Amino acid sequence: MPHGKALALKFIGSLVLLYIILGMIFGMSFINVFLITALLCIISYTLGDMLILPRTGNTFAAAADSGLSFVLIWFLSSILTDGENLLAMSIIAAIGTALFEYFFHKYLAKVMTEASSENKGAQHVSLRYSTEASEEITPLNPEEGREN
Repeated sequence: MPHGKALALKFIGSLVLLYIILGMIFGMSFINVFLITALLCIISYTLGDMLILPRTGNTFAAAADSGLSFVLIWFLSSILTDGENLLAMSIIAAIGTALFEYFFHKYLAKVMTEASSENKGAQHVSLRYSTEASEEITPLNPEEGREN
C-alpha cells in the first residue's frame, strides 16, 4: 500500500501547489487545475517516480518531471483555457513542480526503502526451510548414453 499513500500525497501536494500558481496567480478555474493535476500526477508518478528515479537519481528525475510538467501544463492549459501568458504560467508551474518533486523523491526513496526491507525480511523467513528437489536420481553415463 505504499504506492497508494505516495500517490495520494503527491496528488494533494501538487494540487495545492498548482492551485496557488495556476489558480490564484493566473486565474485558472479549480476544475481545470484539478484535471491538470490528476493527469500530471498519474503520468509523472508512473514515468518519473517508478521508471526514471530508480534508474538515475533524484536530480535527474526532478528535472525530467519538470520538463514533463511544463509540456503537459502548457498543452492542457491551451486546450482548457483561453488565457494569456501560457508560456510564463507553464514555466513557473514547472519550476514549482520541480522543487516539489525533489523533496517528494526524497520521501519516496525513504518509504520505498523501508517497505522493501520489510518485505525482504518477511520473504527471508518464509523461504527459510525451503528445499530443492530434482527428478534426476542417477546421472547419465556419457559414454554409454544410459543410466549407471
